[in-house]
Amino acid sequence: MVGKSTTREQIIQEPDAFEPEATRREAGVTESSRANRGWWDRNADEYQTDHGTFLGDDRFVWGPEGLDEVEAELLGPAEDLKGKDVLEIGAGAAQCSRWLAGQGARPVALDLSHRQLQHALRIGGAFPLVQADAGALPFADASFDLACSAYGALPFVADPVLVLREVHRVLRPGGRFVFSVTHPVRWAFPDEPGPEGLSVSHSYFDRTPYVEQYVENGVGRAVYVEHHRTLGDRVRDIVASGFRLVDLVEPEWPAWNTSEWGGWSPLRGNLIPGTAVFVCERG
Repeated sequence: MVGKSTTREQIIQEPDAFEPEATRREAGVTESSRANRGWWDRNADEYQTDHGTFLGDDRFVWGPEGLDEVEAELLGPAEDLKGKDVLEIGAGAAQCSRWLAGQGARPVALDLSHRQLQHALRIGGAFPLVQADAGALPFADASFDLACSAYGALPFVADPVLVLREVHRVLRPGGRFVFSVTHPVRWAFPDEPGPEGLSVSHSYFDRTPYVEQYVENGVGRAVYVEHHRTLGDRVRDIVASGFRLVDLVEPEWPAWNTSEWGGWSPLRGNLIPGTAVFVCERG
């Protein structure tokens, strides 16, 4: 852990010598956005190296379980995607947008992280890449037919309603927004793939954000923030933003998937849900 005597200069000069401390504390919109943009810029290379094979270059996977949009059709039948304007939020290397383009859709891939979008450029694709915050989408009202987000933005923002209202604004009437996040029940368990991750250790109802931070002169400087919302919170956020909840999908862990991804694993996946996918429609 980094103690009070640690300075910013020490961390910059010897980054490998220091580990951020993990804590639970409040973190607002600006602090969360700043911390997570920096985290993804620093860790995008490692993320794509570790998970690029699983994600593929042009697959649409909703989460570590491997639920594929080809089978799930949560955005609708693939043949209906042709000619649709689709916004992908928290696109990373834009694997989902690349799949959408292959179905004849017109995707736009948006991410907070410049480095993640550089990986999208490296892989390639004839669709726009936009660096922007999901809470302030740089698009006109009613610009898109569909929007999607596979573990993008919503787990990391302090004000999910702000994001949902922005998505509602840029969707056309009848448009669908589908997003996946860590299943809220997971917050009651340690983020461990083995047996130690099967015992409840926290209150499910504790909404205090998870923060990784360096402590400088007694003040925490967040470098990663993740926010917890209960299932009920998510539903209320969706309704308060003007959407109608059409479906809530809790993917089961398939027998073919023998890989571990952080705290996700076959052991845990066969017992508790790891991902929640919310299917919403704009009135």
